[in-house]
Amino acid sequence: MGIDLKAGGRNKHTTKDAPNSNNVYLQLLVKLYKFLVRRAESNFNKVVLHRLFMSRTNKPPLSLSKLIDHMKGQDGKIAVIVGKVTDDVRTFDVPKLRICALGFSETARARIEKAGGEILTFDQLALIAPKGANTVLLRGTKDREALKHFGRAPGVPHSSTKPYVRAKGRKFEKARGRRKSRGYKA
Repeated sequence: MGIDLKAGGRNKHTTKDAPNSNNVYLQLLVKLYKFLVRRAESNFNKVVLHRLFMSRTNKPPLSLSKLIDHMKGQDGKIAVIVGKVTDDVRTFDVPKLRICALGFSETARARIEKAGGEILTFDQLALIAPKGANTVLLRGTKDREALKHFGRAPGVPHSSTKPYVRAKGRKFEKARGRRKSRGYKA
């Protein structure tokens, strides 16, 4: 006798419905945003909830300098980051900003508050903007080495994907298809 396989042995990609973290505060936020997703018809809350479920590597930090760049021309709006905001010593002038994030580095928090900015938590944001009105949802860049290899195949036009090679010499990724003298130039 065999076993009855559901879906013929194929399983679809499962979606996370809870964070793996045991952080009590994170679990409270999940509870709050699950309620908001159900009651306040807004895609914003769905996205925030989905990002709260993510692992730490998928919640990369956002530097203060990048945050300032993204918020140019977004006066009066609240920047929302499901992750940490870190300081950038290369930035001298910090404008007055309203920011909601999971965490802030000590220096970033001090600089934002010194500029007259406001720091919000996600439960405060739920009271101010339950449907995500006047907010700008941001996230940091994923800078893990492995991620540089994902995307369009290396060598294909308009691809900046890093190839898996054991050496970087002229005979490797710089030969056939790259130079006229080595077969052809694409």
